Amino acid sequence: MSIEQACFSSGQTPMYRLFPEAGLVRRERLFPALCFMAAALLLIAGRAAAQSPASPAAARSEASNQGNTVSSPTALPKSPDLKLAQAESLIEKGQLNQAEVVVRQDLSTAPDSPAAHFLLGYILYREIQTQAKRIDPNPDAIYAAPTKSLLELSKKNAKASLAEFTAGARYRTPSAFDLKIVSLDYVLLDDYMDADKWLTRSLEWNPTDSDGWYQLGRTKYNENRFTEAIDAFKKCLAIDSTNVKAEENLGLSYEGLGDGPDAIKAYQTAIEWQASSTAKDAEAYFALASLLLEQHRSQDAIPVLIQATEIAPSALQGHELLGRAYLQTEDLPKAQAEFEQAVKLAPDTARVHYLLGQVYRKQGLTAKAKAEFDRCAALEAAHQSDPGTM
Repeated sequence: MSIEQACFSSGQTPMYRLFPEAGLVRRERLFPALCFMAAALLLIAGRAAAQSPASPAAARSEASNQGNTVSSPTALPKSPDLKLAQAESLIEKGQLNQAEVVVRQDLSTAPDSPAAHFLLGYILYREIQTQAKRIDPNPDAIYAAPTKSLLELSKKNAKASLAEFTAGARYRTPSAFDLKIVSLDYVLLDDYMDADKWLTRSLEWNPTDSDGWYQLGRTKYNENRFTEAIDAFKKCLAIDSTNVKAEENLGLSYEGLGDGPDAIKAYQTAIEWQASSTAKDAEAYFALASLLLEQHRSQDAIPVLIQATEIAPSALQGHELLGRAYLQTEDLPKAQAEFEQAVKLAPDTARVHYLLGQVYRKQGLTAKAKAEFDRCAALEAAHQSDPGTM
């Protein structure tokens, strides 16, 4: 069976013509999300966009998805080829550069090897994650927006990875696992439409992949297709019944539909499932607290955020949201302390300077307020002159 028959029995364009390397369109998210890109940058299973500085939801979503490993992804298929098996062993040891050398040597003698092209595509994707951890080894880095340099690197490698899958697809139909990596490459290129397409095909071939359903849910969410995202997260949970990330993202999807009660219930469930865990994920706490603040329930949000800042003490979101909560309750000394900590963590983030300036002004600290407002204005001006900066 040809690749056209295997992948497009309805007579559509063959797969190898559908892995473009450029011309992808950035789509704006209509609702704040835990940034899917940060997740794809950091972990194979994913960890799963900001609003204006005035909105309490802005602090929730600087990055995320991205958290922790969602569930065990489909295992990398084992190759009968001795050289590729050697490369796979190096991958398991985290020696990606050495694995890449082995695969490229294999391709120099067998350029028509689909298995080698697919494996190289996988390695190039994994190398993005390695670079992400090298650039920022902070365990709370998942809660921060990716740097400009990391975004540039991820796009470069994602394009190279797609090129390898394209080359391999000329000789053999990709597996469900291959298509999932293809879709994650598209996530890094901000092309959620193609990510959706290939994840859907991957799940048609492997419907028991809980991580695949999670990734599809995240993709649907970023397309603002919240009802479909809910369906995907529920399918993930039907396979992996206590998947914290899927439950948390189920809450985000309900929130996207404007269903606050179901969103709160999902966030609370995700938090409850972590009660006995020693390594908690703060994202459900951030999401719950953000929604509570939007509902002007600051007293309910404060204890949630105190827990979140204990879980992720160097994450900007927790301190910014907690500062907003204290500001709502007019507890200005505590708001000041949280915003000052936020400024220390993210000195080049304009809005936290603005928020700190507001608190200083309310306390009559005019000179300090002016300094923060001036810093905010300078950062905004710099961002407008170079919109690629983070």
